[in-house]
Amino acid sequence: MSRGEIGDLLALVNATLNATSAVALLLGWIAIRRRDTHRHRMFMVMALTASAVFLVFYLTRVFFTGTHVFAGEGPARVVYLSILFSHIVLAIVIVPLVLRLVWLVRARRFREHARMARWTIPIWGYVSVTGLVVYLMLYQVYGYR
Repeated sequence: MSRGEIGDLLALVNATLNATSAVALLLGWIAIRRRDTHRHRMFMVMALTASAVFLVFYLTRVFFTGTHVFAGEGPARVVYLSILFSHIVLAIVIVPLVLRLVWLVRARRFREHARMARWTIPIWGYVSVTGLVVYLMLYQVYGYR
């Protein structure tokens, strides 16, 4: 298997991990709205694990193949770069926020956790969904150079 093939396979795995994280976040949010803390915790651990594994595989993919240049042009390029820029910025921002949420739970500071989660979870969800959109645009729809 060539480096490019490994990179493309890792990109597919990463898209799957992003989708898993997004679904787990949604199900975790539904569970906590129903006051089912056991299921909420299970889905949040799933989202955190999928996101952490994503990060490891993403860095591995970049090591193997580097970054790619989006092949789309015109409005598609503007849309792609806008999504990619917001995705990257918020992906960097979300790491300390999620770590803080985990710390608050471990410290049993549930009220503070709930207040912070109200705006952290939508950002995390956005990052997960836009990661999938970036994959689809770059690997499935327009391609890369």
